[in-house]
Amino acid sequence: MAREAASKATASRGSGAEAVATAGEYWSEALKSFLDHIPVSSVPGALQPTASPAVEVKLEGSVLGALDAMYSSNAEGTVIVDVVQSSFGKYVDRDIGFVEFSSLVLWALEELGKVDSEPTDSTSDFLSSLKQHHQIAETKIAWLAKLFLWEPFFPVRTHDTLFHAMLLFSKHHRLNVAPVVESMNSSVIGFVTQNAVMELLLQSSGLEWLDKIADKQLSEFRFAYVRKPVSVYSDQTLADGLHILSKEKMGLAVIDRKTSCLIGSIQCSDLYLFLDDSSLFSKRTTTTLEEFINLNNKADSKCSTAENSSAPGQNILALRNRQPSMVGQPATNLKSDTLKQAMEKLTTSRSSCSFIVDEHGHVEGVVTTRDIISVFSPPCMDSRIDGGTFFLAALEQAGCRVENGQMIQI
Repeated sequence: MAREAASKATASRGSGAEAVATAGEYWSEALKSFLDHIPVSSVPGALQPTASPAVEVKLEGSVLGALDAMYSSNAEGTVIVDVVQSSFGKYVDRDIGFVEFSSLVLWALEELGKVDSEPTDSTSDFLSSLKQHHQIAETKIAWLAKLFLWEPFFPVRTHDTLFHAMLLFSKHHRLNVAPVVESMNSSVIGFVTQNAVMELLLQSSGLEWLDKIADKQLSEFRFAYVRKPVSVYSDQTLADGLHILSKEKMGLAVIDRKTSCLIGSIQCSDLYLFLDDSSLFSKRTTTTLEEFINLNNKADSKCSTAENSSAPGQNILALRNRQPSMVGQPATNLKSDTLKQAMEKLTTSRSSCSFIVDEHGHVEGVVTTRDIISVFSPPCMDSRIDGGTFFLAALEQAGCRVENGQMIQI
């Protein structure tokens, strides 16, 4: 493919826009060639640090069982497995899906809201209330596929490349986690997340191929203007915010009604708090979002220091994956900030989005981890990038070199 790109570049040399497009294709292929030689096993935390298998739930398993398994294992998601009734069972794919903890919690909260016509008992918690409604608690995981609660299941193998994983994330808009398998028919041995991919990209900070893109201001990228965040007011109830979150599945900006300034956020990654603190569930219809944000640190104090102080990339699918002080506190950037600064904010906060605010704290836009990965995924990368000396080293690692303006495979 690299040689093909070089031939096209030579054949179509010219001036003006045509020459710029040719240069863009040339370096896009160079970047692809480099990324296509980095195995996904290099992604921070992609392979589990221990030999223990990933959390699993069977097709016939229940919502309550899945929630309990993930919560007790501190897992943000679970692999859905099918029991293969075949003499060739060990050669048949058994991992068929993936479901996130947050999806099940939000669905269960919506269903409980439909059946709980009486005021919630102030002593009831989320799980005990769920157990009182057998038709919700015992809903089979298989049935939930009809509601599109399962996340897309696109496994990557240990010898697949970073380029392959980045394309999956940038092209499949519901894909948040890519399971890692040893072969297409083996069990899951790890996971690749969008934040982990950005961590790996940031390891190239200071090198020309990354900095040519990452040092640009957010205002130079289309997503800074096109994507608008979903906002809720701080005086709305927690139940209102959760209802909106169940529809949007992306972080909500919590805005002060009087000042129109951003004061916090509510994200899917915060939902484990409903099992940590029973009062959040029982008072969800009276607690305001501002109160929820202020109470988060207290509610999160049950998390051990060990759970929240893991090194970047380690235990990347942990349910409690943020520092207590960061829960409810949104990642923010100015339009004048660089893409690299947004990447650093997102990886530090373990968040899926950063809100773009002005100097007064008013929300103007949002940048997501998927937006950033798409920028670095050819052919989406900026065609104005003209490469540099780093690309020569990258091409050598990819088994290519440049001679007289042509890319040649070694």
